[in-house]
Amino acid sequence: MRAAVYKGERVLEVEEIPTPTAGTGEVVIRVRYCAVCGTDVHAFMYDVAPPGTVMGHEYCGTVTEVGEGVTRWQVGDRVVGGGGNPPPGYVPSGPRNDPRYNYRTMGFPEGAKTRAYAEYVQLEDWEPMPIPDGVSDEEAALAEPCAVTVHAVRLSQIKLGDRVLVMGAGPIGLFCMQTARAAGATSVFVSEPAPARAEAARSLGADAVINPFTENVEERLVELTDGVGPDIVFECAAVPNPSTLDSALNIVKRGGQVVLVAIAWEPTPLVTPDWMAREVKLQASFRHTAGGLARCAGADARGTGECGAYDWRNELPAAGRYTGCV
Repeated sequence: MRAAVYKGERVLEVEEIPTPTAGTGEVVIRVRYCAVCGTDVHAFMYDVAPPGTVMGHEYCGTVTEVGEGVTRWQVGDRVVGGGGNPPPGYVPSGPRNDPRYNYRTMGFPEGAKTRAYAEYVQLEDWEPMPIPDGVSDEEAALAEPCAVTVHAVRLSQIKLGDRVLVMGAGPIGLFCMQTARAAGATSVFVSEPAPARAEAARSLGADAVINPFTENVEERLVELTDGVGPDIVFECAAVPNPSTLDSALNIVKRGGQVVLVAIAWEPTPLVTPDWMAREVKLQASFRHTAGGLARCAGADARGTGECGAYDWRNELPAAGRYTGCV
């Protein structure tokens, strides 16, 4: 089968690799769509993926082979490549379960399984999640990034009536603003300089979109929140300098919370005296839960999600980002 194999030193090559087969308790999925995650872009930009890695974890496809003992799937079933619940007694292994897990140094191990920048993927039978009727393949491929924001909002201290700022209107930021609204935020503001992304935020219901290149975001948010600042800030930009994390901690209200969703791979300066006296809180969020994936797909099936409302490919020329279904 063909796969986009990372060769090291910022080189991806499409080449032939062995096609997987389904062993006992396994299934093989033919990939239909795979979105490009920001972490894949980082792995490429900062050369942290080992040579030979086949990335891609935001995907959907069709079951093409079932192994011995598999009863929950049939050939032809449409699935998302993740979101399933492990069987009773399952003990997770690998570096992600290390009590001192470091994503920068341990997040891309040697010998990782082939992922979805390939024609076929092999999974344990419990790993995939069925795609509900009414959800398109393109929408299903975005269930994973949507679930990331569900997890972030659940980790936050958001309450009904809160006012929220989302910094960055890339795919994660756009999902985050919608998830925060669904969780009870009455006002959702967005900070974003790229015109295409800013327009996407407006079309999806942002109460105000602020361009940090032309406006002072802190002053504007204080004005929009009656002089106090937003209750919650979701940092989905990860700009290291000037630091969007430091900006978020400055903007949030006294005793408010900043949820760090984006990953900055470069040193990010913080000027702590500017905001620490207001006793603000910082919560990191990483990955998602299996239940979050199911809820995202279910929300779109009920027509309450918006993952199909914006074509990510439209923003490529305008924003110069590696996003979209491929």
